Amino acid sequence: MSRQTQAMEEVRALNALGLQSLREIWRARYGAPPPLRSPDLLRRILAWRVQAEAFGGLDSETQRALKSNTQPRGLAAGTRLVREWRGVRHEVEVADSGYIYDGERWASLSEIARSITGTRWNGPRFFGLRSDDGK
Repeated sequence: MSRQTQAMEEVRALNALGLQSLREIWRARYGAPPPLRSPDLLRRILAWRVQAEAFGGLDSETQRALKSNTQPRGLAAGTRLVREWRGVRHEVEVADSGYIYDGERWASLSEIARSITGTRWNGPRFFGLRSDDGK
């Protein structure tokens, strides 16, 4: 069985596992697991790592962009922003004029973040488009 085939089987098997089992796999492969409480998020990160080992990781251009902490200036319509908040996954779709969240059209990411959290947030920061230092 090829390394790639084995990796895909490992990734499929992750779907049936709970948080504790996912943490055990992480611990066996990579050491101390990240302090996540979301099995979905841990499963996705673990799946990415397994696949990156088998198929190769990010290309050098993407690695440079991530290291420079650059974010796209504008988001194209159709882009999906995903944020997990208190164990619930929230998806926002960028529209031509505004955003679509939970079946409704919104004017700003900050309004959506406020609706999700109940407190004022900088929308781009909440959705990971801006760092804490405003970049």
